[in-house]
Amino acid sequence: HRLELDKEGKLIPAGPLEEPLIIRPTSETIIGESFAKWITSYRDLPLKINQWANIVRWEMRPRIFLRTSEFLWQEGHTVHATSEEAHELTLQMLDIYNHFGHDVLALPFITGEKTETERFPGAVKTYTIEAMMQDRKALQGGTSHFLGQNFSKGSNIRFRSASGEEEYGWTTSWGVTTRLIGAMVMTHSDDDGLILPPRIASAHIVILPVLHKEEVRVEVLNYCHKLAEELKNQSYHGQNLEVIVDERDLRGGEKTWSWIKKGIPIRLEVGPRDIAEEKVCLMRRDEGPKEKHFIKRADFVKKASAILDEIQKGIYDRAVQYRDANIVKIDDKDEFTAFFTPKNREKPEIHGGFAFTHWCGDPKIEEQIQKDLSVTIRCIPNEMEKEPVTCPYTGKSSPQRVIFAKSY
Repeated sequence: HRLELDKEGKLIPAGPLEEPLIIRPTSETIIGESFAKWITSYRDLPLKINQWANIVRWEMRPRIFLRTSEFLWQEGHTVHATSEEAHELTLQMLDIYNHFGHDVLALPFITGEKTETERFPGAVKTYTIEAMMQDRKALQGGTSHFLGQNFSKGSNIRFRSASGEEEYGWTTSWGVTTRLIGAMVMTHSDDDGLILPPRIASAHIVILPVLHKEEVRVEVLNYCHKLAEELKNQSYHGQNLEVIVDERDLRGGEKTWSWIKKGIPIRLEVGPRDIAEEKVCLMRRDEGPKEKHFIKRADFVKKASAILDEIQKGIYDRAVQYRDANIVKIDDKDEFTAFFTPKNREKPEIHGGFAFTHWCGDPKIEEQIQKDLSVTIRCIPNEMEKEPVTCPYTGKSSPQRVIFAKSY
């Protein structure tokens, strides 16, 4: 229905739309209906589809890039003949998301399985990638769900097997959203603005002509454009380098800071002296704004891609170091409470982090911890060794540690 304001300023239905508009939080239902029409035989399997779509969530407290009422996401859905194939695909997609985070966004995710409480409704298993932001809160970067036959039975997705038996398919779903942009911004940026990993930056290098005198303008600009063309012919992870020559008529400091705020990985200053000495002045966004390196032009052209890789690795390593410095193993209930309690309750300072703590598996304890401390179990880590001890909250046995954290 169309909505309009009533006399009290509240939205009320005003009449049906000319064309139906259907919104959804995720697409299992409509895609399941399509699968049911497309699949009849085991020869149709596996069937894997991917889509980019806008979806809608009822967010009470929106945060840009993290929690918004409408956002773009990538989602995939598959149907398989066996449980084993479906579960293998679920883990494969988790691994793809994890590697994309590590290799492209420079985000050190921790992978693991969600608890039953945090599991996607209707899923048999939900797997997640979790990152730590600079305020030590966790952010879920994406999820991959093994749905078993629950959605197949609900949508009547059936196929005739090789033996002639009619069976329900085994399904998966998985997705990431524009939240990954928020994760990248919050993990890497500083008080000066964005810090973009080179693998995802819209431009890799910006050249800043130094034009103190009008009579050198043509010479300097020509030099800068020739340098830009040389750099654009260099390859960086399967694509040519993206290079900008900033000819805007701005003061040098103003121009420089505009690119610092935008997070472009490399800034090059080129003036008459640099031209005479065949050098460039190199500044990296992963270093302080006043750090400068003078390098021969020819050497820089050869090493530009390697320098970008060095920046990418440095950004990732810095995020790993910060995360690991704020991971604590805790085996005591009081210590756990203190870890997640700010010293100044009126103006809470940055506190907490990831607590690797044993948990007996009782959902009531999980619920109580969330109620008392606003802390949730982010995941049961995939790569953590089994370490049977006792839960500090109940004294009951616990097979391994889980990750507790405050989160977005």
